[in-house]
Amino acid sequence: MAAARPLLNFSEVLEELFRSDSEVDLENNSSEQDSFDSDQERSDAFHLEESAPSSDSTPSTPSTPSTIRRKPPTNIQQPNVLSSLCSSPSKRQRRCLVYEQDRWRSRDEEDVTPILHPFSPARTPGVQLDSHQQYTPLQLFQLFMSSSTIITLCQNTNKYAAQRQEKGIKTPWHPVTDMEMYQFLSVVIYCGLVKPSTVRDLWRKDRLHTFPFPASVIAGYRYEAIFWNLHMSDIEEDVKNDGLKGTIKHDRLGRLRPLMDDIQIACKAYYQPDQNLSIDERMVATKSRIGFKQYMRDKPIKWGFKLFVLADSKNGYTCGFNIYQGKSPSPSGKGLGYDAVMDLLSAASVGTGYHIYVDNFYTSSTLFCELHNMRFEACGTIRESCVGYPKHKENALPKKASRGDIRWIREGPLLYVKWMDTREVTVCSTIHKAYCGSTVQRRVKSRDGTWSLQSVPVPEPVRAYNRYMGGVDLSDALIKYFSVTQKTMKWYKKLFLHFVDIAVVNSYVIHRELSLAKQQKPLTQKKFREALCLQLADLGSERATEPAASEPKIKEEPIVQPLVEEAKKRGCYPVPIVDPSLATKREKSSVGRRNCALCLQKKKYMKTIYKCRSCDVPLCLIVDRLCFTEWHDMKDVKVEQ
Repeated sequence: MAAARPLLNFSEVLEELFRSDSEVDLENNSSEQDSFDSDQERSDAFHLEESAPSSDSTPSTPSTPSTIRRKPPTNIQQPNVLSSLCSSPSKRQRRCLVYEQDRWRSRDEEDVTPILHPFSPARTPGVQLDSHQQYTPLQLFQLFMSSSTIITLCQNTNKYAAQRQEKGIKTPWHPVTDMEMYQFLSVVIYCGLVKPSTVRDLWRKDRLHTFPFPASVIAGYRYEAIFWNLHMSDIEEDVKNDGLKGTIKHDRLGRLRPLMDDIQIACKAYYQPDQNLSIDERMVATKSRIGFKQYMRDKPIKWGFKLFVLADSKNGYTCGFNIYQGKSPSPSGKGLGYDAVMDLLSAASVGTGYHIYVDNFYTSSTLFCELHNMRFEACGTIRESCVGYPKHKENALPKKASRGDIRWIREGPLLYVKWMDTREVTVCSTIHKAYCGSTVQRRVKSRDGTWSLQSVPVPEPVRAYNRYMGGVDLSDALIKYFSVTQKTMKWYKKLFLHFVDIAVVNSYVIHRELSLAKQQKPLTQKKFREALCLQLADLGSERATEPAASEPKIKEEPIVQPLVEEAKKRGCYPVPIVDPSLATKREKSSVGRRNCALCLQKKKYMKTIYKCRSCDVPLCLIVDRLCFTEWHDMKDVKVEQ
């Protein structure tokens, strides 16, 4: 029976690790030759003893000596083959790895410091804009919703609306312009701020519902018409794509493709993430009857579209996302989590040396070894049933271990750590040492019933995981605060609203990073969204009030100049700013609108079609805003004084 192999201490392990391959080969050859020679000597001695006559025995006839068989040496230890998915180790590494995967190590046993790939991002981390310039919320939003994107959206919406008109839809429609689309987006973002129960409440004028902003931007019927006919893809491409149903070439996300591609490109173009990234799922709630709607029991949103999201752990910036279609578009046979991570990182082109943090849905030995070969490092919780997880029982963490107990085992670049907190936590990492002396504070109840704080040792991978894994959760929280989602009749419109959320939150993160770089106080997200709503509305109204080249200018001279003196003699009465007979039937309620003089004094931007005949001042004259009366009362008071 072979002799038991003695255990090595840490210095002997390092000495064994840095031995050259030639020394290992020489030692193996010499040990094999020595064992073979000693075995031959024992075999020859054994046969000589059999052939030598004893002193008390009678001599016998010499017989033909029997054939001597050489037995294989029994004291040579066969090397264990490491079933690792990483690149095959050299002989000196294999000798050390065989030692390392014998048993679980405790907290007192020192771990080696892993050699990490250097951090080499494709660009300088941070915002990819001129930091010396001032950017308004509108300019940052237009990075993601550019003018070309809006024009494409308008063209596809007009084509779809014309198709519906041909089918007999009686809803009035005239082609939407890019500036009108910006007004539409202004009200969409405004819905996330006030959150009405139904969108139509924004245009109600009773005592319970008073929202002057939407009516000053766009008419309610026009908003609904744009939303009903909203379409992101070309209807001709939709017909071709629908004809490919049941084949591999069919694109289930064809209705989203033009806008989704623009958003994904913009997310990568204007921001380079820092070293720590996180990957997780995100749910977009929907009740649509569509095949790739998912159910996730542990999420706050149980039913909806599932997105795999890559986010910066520092600020929650969405660097990339993929919509799950019920199966992976390019299955590798190594699992959905493997494919999701590889699709995000291959499409991101962020550089090398990044640290990726994932949960146990994605973590596997196969994935982490592949990321290590791609010069990425990874850390995440892992399931013990995962393929490649160590199955050793010697010195494993007991079921009734005390809080703070640690067990670890290293297999090549992979470090597996078990830690007992309120329950057992299992983590895999290629970044960290097992334990660096860090502790966390936990409230512990003593036997007399009192609570006290106690320092509990914590492994380095667990501490880093808790710190950097929340990038996607932070992004979800920023979206959830003022989400623009609302009930829709088409499934792709729900994702359109989510794309608007991504554009607003990413533009806000860029604003905050630029402000902090200049040591300025950034706006809160609410203030940022309010400013963005006003700027989008003003952008549309300025262009809308400019007369088009093909449209005749409306002459206002007969209303203002010739009758001014006569009007002053007849007193102050409200009259239309523009003669209604010069406008079309559809434009009578909005043509010639100007900002109310009294509302401007109150820093409100309300428009009206009425003015005072004598004073020639635009003033509101509606049920809940009688600026005409209030302004003249204030004028009379000043005259008396």
